[in-house]
Amino acid sequence: MRTTLLDISTGGDDTVVDITHLCAQFAAEAGGDGLLHVFVPHATAGIAIIEIGAGSDDDLLAALGDLLPADDRWRHRHGSPGHGRSHVLPALVPPYATIPVIAGQLALGTWQSVSIVDINVDNPHRNVRLSFLTSAG
Repeated sequence: MRTTLLDISTGGDDTVVDITHLCAQFAAEAGGDGLLHVFVPHATAGIAIIEIGAGSDDDLLAALGDLLPADDRWRHRHGSPGHGRSHVLPALVPPYATIPVIAGQLALGTWQSVSIVDINVDNPHRNVRLSFLTSAG
C-alpha cells in the first residue's frame, strides 16, 4: 500500500473543492491497477464524487443548506452559529470514497470529479489521506 497526506485549504465558506487532479497525480505515480481510497479524517467534512463546474456543486451546497441549516437547532453548540450541522454532514456525505485505478488512471465517469465537501466555516484547512491499494497476487 502506498499512502500520502494532502493539506487542502477550503476557506471560510461552505464549499466543494475539486481534488481530482491531486488524486489522478497520486494514482499515476503509484502506477498499475488497484483502488484509490480517499479519506478525510475530520468529523465535519466529506468526500463526494460529483460533477464540478456545471452547477451541481452549487446545487449540492444548496441542498445541504436546506437539510442542514446554519441556525440554533443543533445540540452540538460550539463554534460558529449552526456548527452542529457540520457534525451531521458525514452521515450524508461520507468521509471517504474508493475509486478503481486502471493502468495508473482513475476510472471515473466522464463528468465525475473527486471533491471535498466542507460546510464547517470554523476550520479552513483539511487533510486528505490518499491510499493506493493493489492486490498481493
